[in-house]
Amino acid sequence: MKANMGTADRVIRLIIAGLVTALFFTNTIPGTLGIILMILSGVFVLTSLVSFCPLYTLFGIKTCKVKS
Repeated sequence: MKANMGTADRVIRLIIAGLVTALFFTNTIPGTLGIILMILSGVFVLTSLVSFCPLYTLFGIKTCKVKS
């Protein structure tokens, strides 16, 4: 797996995951929607930690800097 996510993209995903987690645990996002968004938050955190997003490879997106 080659890294295809830049630093800004990783930070944005971590911020979104943190916000969704906070909203879920304060019961602002309850029920099934909350569970689905928490799973998506987990995926965001995981992809941020490994710097690789499988959907980016499908669409040919690469947000990391190219090493010359």
